[in-house]
Order: sequence, then C-alpha cells, then structure tokens
Amino acid sequence: MGKTNILIIDDEADMRHLVEMYLENSGFCCQLASGGPEALAILENESIDLILLDIMMPGEDGYRVCSKIRTKHEIPIIFLSAKGEEWDKVKALQLGGDDYIVKPFSPGEMIARIHAVLRRTKNTKNDAQMIKIGKIVIDRMARSVFVDHDTISLTLKEFELLIFLADHYSQALSREQLLEHIWGMDYYGSLRTVDTHIKTLRMKLGVGDYIQTVWGIGYKFEAPAE
Repeated sequence: MGKTNILIIDDEADMRHLVEMYLENSGFCCQLASGGPEALAILENESIDLILLDIMMPGEDGYRVCSKIRTKHEIPIIFLSAKGEEWDKVKALQLGGDDYIVKPFSPGEMIARIHAVLRRTKNTKNDAQMIKIGKIVIDRMARSVFVDHDTISLTLKEFELLIFLADHYSQALSREQLLEHIWGMDYYGSLRTVDTHIKTLRMKLGVGDYIQTVWGIGYKFEAPAE
C-alpha cells in the first residue's frame, strides 16, 4: 500500500513547507498549493487522501475553496486557522470540513487529528451501513446498536445522537450543534436536553468513556485507550 497523500493549501510558503516537513517525518506524502486554483488543478491530476486547508488566504478564503472542492470531491478536509472562535469552527464544519485545528498547533496534535479523520472516513467508505468503534457496533439501516455483541435498546433521538457523534469521531461538537442537528432549528427546548440524552446514552452503552465531555464546548465520541 502506498503512502497517504495529503494536499496542503496555504498561501504562506513557510507554513506550507513547515507542515510538509512534519508530515513527511511522520511517513506521509505531500502535495502543496498556494490557493484554490492550484489546489483544484492538483485534485484533477492526483489521488489525494486528505486536505489541510488554511482559512485566511487572499482572494478566495478557505471557506470558498472548501465549497468548490465539495462540488466534486468527498475527500476529508481539516481546516487550519488562527481564528479560534466557535462561530468560525461551526461555519467550517457546516461547509463540509471534517475537523478544525487552531494555530499555533503542535506537530503531535496535527498528526493525531489527521489519523483520527482518516480512520473515521475509512470506516465510512468501507462500510457505510455498519460503524464499528471499539466494543460498539452500529447498524444504520436496522437502527441497531450492539455492545460486546449484546443488543442495546435506544430511543430514536438517542440513536440519532450516537450516529452523529460517531460520524464525527474524535471531533469536539458543541451542544448547540447537537441540538440543532438532532432536534432541529425550530426546537424550543434548552441545551440541557442534550446533556440529559448524553447521560442516558452513556448509561445504556455502559462501556468505557466513549462519549467524552469537552469542557467549554460540548462532547466528542472516541474509543478509550485500552
């Protein structure tokens, strides 16, 4: 199997080459682009496994570049940005981003997030109906959940919440995001609805700390270290 090929899109040459050095030292192969047009040309001619996309670029910013990429490609995208506001993160994810890393970041954090996104998207591509994470198996079509081969009974909202968390593996999701996606924009309940369902879901799963609290943000779904 060949090396994972990552496209780095950033208008700053120093940042492109710094990220390239980190990635190549970790065994990845890199393609470099200074902006949207160059990136789109590379995507037409190269097989890319993941994209690292800077937001603050002259001309077309990362949001617009992401929108253009998403019209043709389902390649996972991780945004890189010095903007750490919650609104910026939410916008990036709504446009089709798979994760969001705030600058400055450590090489270790970047590599860990890349592996997490690749693992999540690989699982989805290999079997869109079945999700297997640690001891938990989710069957989308049958709306069934198994823990250590035992069937777990979930309400519809609990099931939808679990699916959404699993589809965004290792990604911190705000209570607002969860409330809007699961209950809809017209829902008039409070954010405590999310907390209550998370508590019940944790109790029913009953194994490990798969649903982790991200203080100040919300929750993320991740298999605990064994």
